[in-house]
Amino acid sequence: MLEGILIGLSTAFSGFNLALVAAGCLIGTLIGMLPGLGPMSIIAIMIPIAITIGDPASALILLAGVYYGAIFGGSTSSILINAPGVASTVATSFDGYPLARSGHAGKALTVAAIASFAGGTIGAILLMIFAPMLSTVALLFHSAEYFALMVLGLSAVAAFGGKGNVAKALLMTLLGLIMATVGEAALFNAARFTGGLMDLQSGFGFITLAMAMFALPEALFLVLDPGRSSRSDTGGSKIGKLRISAAEGREIAPVIGRQSLQGFLIGVLPGAGATIASFLGYAVERNLATKEEQEMFGKGSLKGLAAPEAANNAACSGSFVPLLTLGIPGSGTTAILLGALLSLNVSPGPRLMIDEPDIFWSVIISMYLGNLILLLLNLPLIPYIAKLLAIPRNYLIPFILFFTLMGSYIGQNNPTELLILVGLGIAATAFRLADYPLAPLLIGFILGRMLEDNFARAMQIYDGPSFLWERPMTIGLLVLAVLLIFLPSYRQWRAQVKIKKAQERYDR
Repeated sequence: MLEGILIGLSTAFSGFNLALVAAGCLIGTLIGMLPGLGPMSIIAIMIPIAITIGDPASALILLAGVYYGAIFGGSTSSILINAPGVASTVATSFDGYPLARSGHAGKALTVAAIASFAGGTIGAILLMIFAPMLSTVALLFHSAEYFALMVLGLSAVAAFGGKGNVAKALLMTLLGLIMATVGEAALFNAARFTGGLMDLQSGFGFITLAMAMFALPEALFLVLDPGRSSRSDTGGSKIGKLRISAAEGREIAPVIGRQSLQGFLIGVLPGAGATIASFLGYAVERNLATKEEQEMFGKGSLKGLAAPEAANNAACSGSFVPLLTLGIPGSGTTAILLGALLSLNVSPGPRLMIDEPDIFWSVIISMYLGNLILLLLNLPLIPYIAKLLAIPRNYLIPFILFFTLMGSYIGQNNPTELLILVGLGIAATAFRLADYPLAPLLIGFILGRMLEDNFARAMQIYDGPSFLWERPMTIGLLVLAVLLIFLPSYRQWRAQVKIKKAQERYDR
């Protein structure tokens, strides 16, 4: 292992590869800032360029830099204009956008940059130390465990219901699960619930739904309520302080540490990825917070911003464990990276670390460098990026609408998506006016297809529901999901009991 690390150091620190890391991080960050594009699109475009480089290690270093650069930069549009074009940055908008609207855009971007850097760096360290060991753990997960993991992800809806809105959150989750059943399922090719529309054969597109739930309603609210404009909310060009105080640093430090570890472990599992890591990170931290802190979640909590940012960047590093050690892509983006590796005549798997240590270790070491480069690139640019909020309302609305429509069209390359976007956007606006949370709908949609596929597969393998109690890991994950759902209610009950006892002592 030590010999492999030394080979990786010499490869990663060559002048050419350092330039490739910097170029990949810069390209990924800029693309990640544009809602609707995301890492999959740009990596697919960059593959022909990477192949022309010739050296597999250099090519993968470039593509990996683009990948975690896009994840790193993807928080910007979520925070500034509430337009998360990448699934893993949806949870970032829950508290990042309220912070920006309240005049703390600079602080929100700073916290996101620090949490992303810490999550990515911790993930890279864990990847270097535990990659061989974790590859065997990942193989223990079968369809039953993935089904339980999806249930665990859905248990996060308790964190988005807010005070008195748990029933509404559950209803929106069910709606998301229903929308996930539209189109062809993975286990059979028959289309369902399409209404005879060929354009719904493959179901609703995530980008279209994400834009309809968050970006389009925001543009409509800016039109319907001029007082809501970002200019009036933030005092014109007011960006707020960029620095965080020592107390705020102590507040988010344990959150970043916990979610970096949890995000990495979720990223290790093939098929889980940064999206589930970010949602679970947000839900876990909200449940661990005090009652006063819980009330701030969704309104501009620094913990609520740091948790998903640390988790999704750590999961990005963790996703390289199954890719490099097993040859199994953990997400759509790593599937494209797997295709690039095969095009370069590199066969990822258990022998890669032994047969081609320069590729394996140089990619891991380049992640350290890449996260440092990303931090140095993003922190000085925060004052300029945050000036987006100073754009007058009559310019900001077309700007949001342009990127919303463009992102939706590019995602599916289908004009009908624009009609679906408008219809869903109007419905989302009505839901927001009725005080229905939209995040649970998106969680249900993202996890619904994977939940159904893994449940059906497990039922076939075990010839019934016996997998629920025959596999210990499945039971453990389901128990954890139940605890995550009922923990907020228990804490609220315990607080009420304490208040009642205190009142009784006072009366006596």
